Amino acid sequence: MKVLIVDDEKLLVKGMKFNFEQDGYEVETAYDGEEALKAARDSSIDIIILDLMLPKIDGLAVCQKIREFSNVPVIMLTAKNEDMDKIMGLEYGADDYLTKPFNILELKARVKAILRRLNHSGNNAGGTGSSGKKKVTSGDIELDYNLRRVSIKGKVINLTAKEFDLLDLFVNNPGRVYSRESLLDIVWGYDYPGDIRTVDVHVRRLREKIEPLPAEPIYIYTKWGVGYYYKEA
Repeated sequence: MKVLIVDDEKLLVKGMKFNFEQDGYEVETAYDGEEALKAARDSSIDIIILDLMLPKIDGLAVCQKIREFSNVPVIMLTAKNEDMDKIMGLEYGADDYLTKPFNILELKARVKAILRRLNHSGNNAGGTGSSGKKKVTSGDIELDYNLRRVSIKGKVINLTAKEFDLLDLFVNNPGRVYSRESLLDIVWGYDYPGDIRTVDVHVRRLREKIEPLPAEPIYIYTKWGVGYYYKEA
């Protein structure tokens, strides 16, 4: 597995690089937003650890630009402790976030959880609930598991890895209500140490991509006080 680490604190990058290499990862590094975008175009990158505050192009803009050409998982690092900065990172396409200063063991645990989930989906050629099928169709929605691609009425929708996994689970279990806790366990992994609000942000972002009117969803509904469920339109 290849990790791209992006941060302008060179000592921090050196420490992270050493730790990940000790665990058998291949590591690429970048120290500003422009370098990050160039490195992110390498198709062999499996996951990106991206600092929020970067020279030249900030981390949020970098993440947004990466999402224009890649669904590679992104973990955002932020030195700020305000919830809004974390949520903004997710809104711009990050899969997870971690606030500085952080424990390197927690960072590695999150990387492993994301890659384990991604590999599990790929190895089964069908993700969370497809039971090995190559394609699943639900109304106007089609999930192609070989390409990990979603299309609605023939139009390809660009989803991140986690958004695809969420939709996969919902489509293959219509009508079943999932709590945020269960979605966190199933999609992110039972050992995922992140915040439960991550689920809300990803569901909201998924709705913005697949729903004709996100404020009036026809696919992913909210069961108030319980969780979310899918209904074929």
